[in-house]
Amino acid sequence: MSVVSASATRRGIPRPVPPAATAPQSSAEERDLSFAGFGYTCRIVRQEAPVTVPMVLLGGSAQDRNSWVRHERWLTPLCTVVTVDLPGYGTADFLPARYGIDFLAAAVRHMLAELGMAEVNLVGACFGGAVGLRFAQHYPGMLRRLVLAGMTKVEPRDHYGDSVPRWSRMLEEGRVADLARELAAWFVAPPGAAPVRKQAAMARFLYQQFVAQGPRELAMWLEHNLRLVRHEWYRPEPLPELPVLVLTGEHDILTTPRMGREVAACLPGARFTTVREADHLVHLERMAEFTEVLARFCTGRTVDGLPWCTPIETWPAAPDRRPAPATAG
Repeated sequence: MSVVSASATRRGIPRPVPPAATAPQSSAEERDLSFAGFGYTCRIVRQEAPVTVPMVLLGGSAQDRNSWVRHERWLTPLCTVVTVDLPGYGTADFLPARYGIDFLAAAVRHMLAELGMAEVNLVGACFGGAVGLRFAQHYPGMLRRLVLAGMTKVEPRDHYGDSVPRWSRMLEEGRVADLARELAAWFVAPPGAAPVRKQAAMARFLYQQFVAQGPRELAMWLEHNLRLVRHEWYRPEPLPELPVLVLTGEHDILTTPRMGREVAACLPGARFTTVREADHLVHLERMAEFTEVLARFCTGRTVDGLPWCTPIETWPAAPDRRPAPATAG
C-alpha cells in the first residue's frame, strides 16, 4: 500500500516500517485457561529477541484472538504478541452479563500471571479499550505503556441502551440481515460523507461477518451488549502517570475524535491523535499505518510528524490544569 508520495519520501517523511520477515520468532501457540470457572483461550507469538516487553491486544466485541493475525507481521519482529478470547467472547465460555468490566480486567491479569508476564504494553480497541483502561487503573504496576483506540467515556453512541431491547426482538424474529445492515451503518462513516479508505469493503465485511454467526455467537453478542448497558464503560478511578496514547480514525462516527479527546483529558500526560482517511475500523482500513503507530509508541519512538496522523495533542500531567486546546480533527 502506498501511503505517501515519492516526493514526500525524498523529503524524509517516514513510511510504515515493512515487516522484518527474517526476524527470529517462534510459531504461534495457544493456551486454554480458566478464570473463576470460565474457560478462555489466548494466542501467543513469541519473539526470542524482543526490543520491548510483550504487547497484549484487546479487541472490540466483534473481534477474537485471530482478528489480529495480519497485524502480527509488523509487530512480532519487535516483541511477543498476545491476543485473547476473554470469557464471553470468541470461542471462550459464555459469560453472563452480570459479570462486568472489572471481571474482564481481572481475567487479563490472570492470563498474564499464567503466561509469566510481569509487565506488558497493552493496546485496547473499542470495548477492549474499556477493559484495558480498567486494567490500567487496577493493575498499573503491570503496564509499561497503554494505547486506547476508539475509546470513549460513555456508551459509544446515543440511544445505545434503548437499542439493545430492539436488537433482541430483531434476533427473536430472525431479522439477522436487517440488524447486520444497521450495525454496519453504525461502525462505518456514511458513503460520500468523508474520504475513508476501503469504506465500501468494510461495510460489506461487517455485514457478512454478522450474518455468518450461528446461534451461539449471536447469543454471546447480545449478552455483550447487555453487559455494556449494565456496567460502567468508564469509571474515574485514579491512574498513575504512564505513557498513554489515545487515537481513532479522523472520521469515526461511533467513538468520535471529540470523545477520544475527553478520554485523553482524564489521563495524566496522555497524547491524542487521529489517523487520516479512516473511521472506527482504522485498524483494518489503514492496517500498516495503524500498526506502525503502535510499534513506534510501544518501543518509545516518536509518533510525531507521521503523514497519516493528525498533529499530536498533549494534556498536562497535573490534574488541576486545563487540557491543551485541540489542534486537529
